[in-house]
Amino acid sequence: MKITCGLFLLSALVVSFAFSSYAQSHPTYTVLVGTYTDKTSSKGIYAFEFNSETGKLTPKGLAAQSTNPSWAAIHPDGKFAYAANESGEASMVSAFSLDSATGKLTLLNQVPALGEDPCYLAFDKTGKYLFAANYTSGTVTAFPILPDGKLGRHSALVKDAGTLGPNKQRQEGSHAHWVQVSPDNRSLYVSDLGLDEIVSYPFDPVKGYLRPNGSPFAKPAPGSGPRHSVFSADNKFLYVLSEIKSTITVFSGADGKPPLRSLQAVSTLPASYNGRKEAAEIAIHPSGKWLFASNRGYDSIAVFSIDPQKGTLTPAGIFPTGGKEPRHFALDPTGQFLLAENQFSNSIVVFRINTATGALTQVSQTADIPSPVCLVFVP
Repeated sequence: MKITCGLFLLSALVVSFAFSSYAQSHPTYTVLVGTYTDKTSSKGIYAFEFNSETGKLTPKGLAAQSTNPSWAAIHPDGKFAYAANESGEASMVSAFSLDSATGKLTLLNQVPALGEDPCYLAFDKTGKYLFAANYTSGTVTAFPILPDGKLGRHSALVKDAGTLGPNKQRQEGSHAHWVQVSPDNRSLYVSDLGLDEIVSYPFDPVKGYLRPNGSPFAKPAPGSGPRHSVFSADNKFLYVLSEIKSTITVFSGADGKPPLRSLQAVSTLPASYNGRKEAAEIAIHPSGKWLFASNRGYDSIAVFSIDPQKGTLTPAGIFPTGGKEPRHFALDPTGQFLLAENQFSNSIVVFRINTATGALTQVSQTADIPSPVCLVFVP
């Protein structure tokens, strides 16, 4: 009897500990969603609560009124948020204080983007500077982040330059679409859709200065139209998603020493597909085993397994997003869910990720979200 009771108590403790660990590893997160407000009923940035145990996404209301916040970024300290206000020549970048519990945003200030249609924001490694990629003008702006979270006068403004790609309609000029600093915080990488190139600019992290003349860091095939890129966790490989050809090009030697060597180019679409090609977003699973990319037109998420040694990709499936125009998607911090924003369906669809196979299974859908185009988890 004593042994039985002892085993029972031990089992209860194990179950209790497992449940406690499970609960701690499945917290509730605040999520911010950026939208297009032109010609829609949207008023700006919306807040949601995400349950990472069930995948349920619950609306919390308008976080902040803002014009066309097509990209949002949370400062590393979690106290501030920034939005790219994509409005042609009148484009701005907004700074907000952030209530992480409620998701409410309070406007601190706005500064001109100094370029047309900012579509991506990123921080340097110190969190002291914010970079904005201005798509239409093909420029990149650096802003100092002041101690109170406001944006100061720009510290750098550069324009991508080089040979334009062969697609006369889409590559009529340079188009900066993604920015990220190098691991050593000494270079800024820019995906330029018009130049078929990842441009590298030397960056001074003390003064926030970018040397004006960028150099080629990686070059996908002509006419590819690179949109977004992602580094492997060890920075040995760079994966470039190209919008125009809907391909992913794998580059090796992503250690800050250009030029990178192209290893592989794979399509994000079925071989038989002949429709519209506009790949949009790319991300690597926290495990490093899986790579995801979204297709607009084919309205799906393509999944690839990653060879841990070679860095190359093997197709693992293509899964419908349950709506139209998945301009963006995000992985939740636990790596269990993928949230796809369907811009033209006014919906966010939540998928559970099979971490053994990479497969996606739809678990829930939140409708009536006007034109969702960016989603970010609050730390």
